[in-house]
Amino acid sequence: MPNPQSSDNATRETAAAEAPRAVVAGKHDAETIATATPADPAPDIAALLTKVETEAAELRDAWLRARADVDNIRKQAAADVARAHKYAIERFAGDLLAVKDALESSLGAENASTETLRAGVELTLKQLESAFEKAQIVEIEAAGRKFDPHRHQAMAMLDSPEPAHSVVQVFQKGYLLNDRVLRPAMVAVAKPKEGSD
Repeated sequence: MPNPQSSDNATRETAAAEAPRAVVAGKHDAETIATATPADPAPDIAALLTKVETEAAELRDAWLRARADVDNIRKQAAADVARAHKYAIERFAGDLLAVKDALESSLGAENASTETLRAGVELTLKQLESAFEKAQIVEIEAAGRKFDPHRHQAMAMLDSPEPAHSVVQVFQKGYLLNDRVLRPAMVAVAKPKEGSD
């Protein structure tokens, strides 16, 4: 039978031998624990859910506001385009009113001489040319130029000493509006000479 006293002594000796190591280990563990950050407590699920729901509601509100802003901008742009189409010729029409006034005053003049009427018509033409210039309506140069199917409309082919396919006569002037053909010039074109293309 084992001696209880001897086992008790053995336990004390073992504990005494390990005591200095425990103290050293205890100091090291204390330093490690002191420098380590404490672990977060268990998150409160209800608080997290409330926070996420609040953020989601704010983001949805911001999205709805941005969408409304985009819709308003789109509607405003469509209204601006409609106004631009409706009143695009307002300035040009205002310039033409002076031309109309000049024509009416020329027609309303009683016992006017031919020279007076001619001077009135020339003045009216200058006003019209000024209105065209402001609206960027430009006459197409055709006479003596090479035939351009994009700017000229051939009405006839004539024998001519001019080079083949060149414009020899202008029946009606053509006009460009901002480099786009408003009306092509109606022209007669020189025929190619016999035996040439």
